Amino acid sequence: MRIGIDLGGTKIEILAIDRDGRELLRRRVTTPRENYDEVIAAMRDLVLEAERELGARGSVGVAIPGTISPFTGLVKNANATRLNGHPLDKDLAGTLGREVRVANDANCFVLSEASDGAAAGRDVVFGIIAGTGVGGGVCVGGRVLIGAHAIAGEWGHNPLPRPSPEEVRDAPQCYCGRRGCIETWCSGPALAKQYEGLSGTRADPAAIAGLAAQGDPAATQVFDNFLDRFARAIATVVNILDPDAIVIGGGLSNIDALYGELPPRVEAHAFSAQGPSLIVKNRHGDSSGVRGAAWLWPEG
Repeated sequence: MRIGIDLGGTKIEILAIDRDGRELLRRRVTTPRENYDEVIAAMRDLVLEAERELGARGSVGVAIPGTISPFTGLVKNANATRLNGHPLDKDLAGTLGREVRVANDANCFVLSEASDGAAAGRDVVFGIIAGTGVGGGVCVGGRVLIGAHAIAGEWGHNPLPRPSPEEVRDAPQCYCGRRGCIETWCSGPALAKQYEGLSGTRADPAAIAGLAAQGDPAATQVFDNFLDRFARAIATVVNILDPDAIVIGGGLSNIDALYGELPPRVEAHAFSAQGPSLIVKNRHGDSSGVRGAAWLWPEG
């Protein structure tokens, strides 16, 4: 039995699957917001309760919104900043009495979608998680690329490519300490903020896309700018990886217009693409991260 945990800023989800990937159990609880030790305890309790209910012991993999530094062994780059600076894999392993594998949530997402999801059978897959933030992961031949510094695929903290003078001037501040990161332009909160700044009205990204489809002037302008920025960002990935498929997850993946609008825009920005990139919606939805975490133990 394999157990996956998706540790998010607001919820912790656990999934148990059998050797064939069949779901055995799923639970969600609210993530403790202040105390790191309470986060570890919550994950421990979920695992032990699941094992008691199923009557079996499983391998444990965890998807986190950051990564474990190969140099310090501590979590870094997590937008859930209370995790940073802690040896999360060792702390959870200590409470469970077994090895725990921890990976970036975007890496878990792309592993899941490349294994039996929307990009199954594709060799080179780039996974995008676009929601509260913007993350990325790379899977080649069924294997996630980690990199020497455990940041492979972290395109969300590259600067927005080919910025206009206005985008240089208005580049938003990012939590990472830099300005103008792709995440600050292309995340869900960024899109909502841009629309509110122009219209004076609050709306979520799906509503903004819907208003744009209806011809609302403010929504049309903001959404078109968003699509152009997102396409510029994806084109840089195409130039480097030339992936067989790009899979989008996260809250923004539910905007259907992305899958018709982005391919030709990416092609226009990429270097001699000679055809639109395959950009598809995830198959497993919110379950991709937790499924990928479980599959961190392929031999389980």
